[in-house]
Amino acid sequence: MTITSTKLIRAAGITAIIAGALFLLPQFIHPEDEVAQVTTTGWAVAHLVNSTMAILALIGLTGLYLRQVRETGVLGLIGFVLFGTGFLMIAIVSFAEAVILPQIADATPGYVSDFLATLVDDPVRGDVGGLTPANQVAGVTYLLGGLVFGIALYRARIVARWAALLLSIGTVAPLLVALLPDSALRAATFPTAVALMGLGYSLWREQADEAPMPVPSVRTQQLDPASV
Repeated sequence: MTITSTKLIRAAGITAIIAGALFLLPQFIHPEDEVAQVTTTGWAVAHLVNSTMAILALIGLTGLYLRQVRETGVLGLIGFVLFGTGFLMIAIVSFAEAVILPQIADATPGYVSDFLATLVDDPVRGDVGGLTPANQVAGVTYLLGGLVFGIALYRARIVARWAALLLSIGTVAPLLVALLPDSALRAATFPTAVALMGLGYSLWREQADEAPMPVPSVRTQQLDPASV
């Protein structure tokens, strides 16, 4: 199999579609953010899915950016770097929640409680090191990056503009429901999930439409009885 830039970008579109679908799944299976839930199977599954989603989203975003690197310009680069950093932080934190927290929940429940508190903006009573500013950086880069990257994609006019617009709106939607219950906050991720799937499909389809048709060689034409 010959590896081409077209095939790689189409593959990135598929990963963006999968990332969008996985973005939705944890919203239905995520347990409450309590120490008692950290050692459950549902907790591990939800956060492993979230970590996988973030990695796939980062791959998809890379394909989207590289396909439109000239059209999006500096704005696209800024949005890509910020948004990609946000998803990278999500992948790291989610992996720690799935793998590390269950191992220390019984021995250090206070630390685990403070760890969870930093994620939902509850008061932190103990020392969690640089976890609080790290989560703040993740939140800012995700929100600002999604907004800027969506605008850049919208202006580039390469992939579906409705999906680019929805990405900008969806990433800042959590700010609009910050005072609502946690269930409403999770529902606010739906627009971003749909936007990722829409952008991924649009990228995949756009590359499929531009794929060159195979040109028969002179030798093949000479051997074809229909050409004689």
